[in-house]
Amino acid sequence: MAAAGVEVSVLPDSVLLRVLALLPPWDRLRAAGVCRRWRRLALDRTVWRHVDLSQRRLSSGALWQLLRRHLHAGLCTLRARGSLLSASRHQLLSPALLAALGKRCPQLQCLGLAETDLRRVPYESIPASLAALELRRCEIPAAWFHPGAAPRALRHLLVHHVPAFSDRHLLAACSQHRLKTLSLRGTYRLTEPGLQRAAPYLEGLQRLELRGCGAGDATVGSIGRHMKGLRVLEIVACPVTGAGLGSLKSLQRLEMLCLELGEKVSAGAVIALCQALPQLRDLRVVGACLGTEVMDKIRLNLSHCSCSHSPQPPA
Repeated sequence: MAAAGVEVSVLPDSVLLRVLALLPPWDRLRAAGVCRRWRRLALDRTVWRHVDLSQRRLSSGALWQLLRRHLHAGLCTLRARGSLLSASRHQLLSPALLAALGKRCPQLQCLGLAETDLRRVPYESIPASLAALELRRCEIPAAWFHPGAAPRALRHLLVHHVPAFSDRHLLAACSQHRLKTLSLRGTYRLTEPGLQRAAPYLEGLQRLELRGCGAGDATVGSIGRHMKGLRVLEIVACPVTGAGLGSLKSLQRLEMLCLELGEKVSAGAVIALCQALPQLRDLRVVGACLGTEVMDKIRLNLSHCSCSHSPQPPA
């Protein structure tokens, strides 16, 4: 085997281990069949610290097999993709599998799940070691995130297009965990009163993303009052008015701001906000209400800050 004119076989083990760690798990297993050396390297524990299985739909049996053979105490990140249309006996996760995962992989920090039915999985089954939980297009039961359940160390929560996620879930998650990161996309059941009730529990938040989740100027006001430690703030598909902009001047640690602006927001209001934020280095404006001339005026007055404009919300 050769790469860029260099025989792969002459590369040191340390280099090959880094290369193998970048490959999808399936390719790592295929590499293990090349020769004894490749098998030793491909199955080395350092290669299996971060495992992303989300490119394919995975069955419960396949995940059990991987857990028994290749997932070990050094696993830090696991991402997997199930199927919401599967019969219950073929669902990706079960309390027993999660219990085995937590026992065998006590250092697991990040669990990312896509298209997974979790309605029969109690929240306390989630490994207690988790610092980050990512849910994309999953189904969750009404009782998730309730007080007293694991994981205790959760600091980063990402919920994208989870239709059941509601005000109740948000309040339970925020009141139980000291979150540093909260990313909510397409959570259409969330309401502005629900976001306002959760805000006082998010004083330690450093990154907040709200996209299409019922936020408005009242929510922006709550952010300004309670989340003064924010470094990154994104509010998209929830247009902010001039009144809302003024509420954000208290975010003195803010470094990146992405906003979808409502109609009749003036360049002066945007400039006044950004000039009041001494740490701001990246401004991204979304929406068709601001033309090129207005953005040029904003850039001219914000020389300390990179400014970009997108007429349409990013995917």
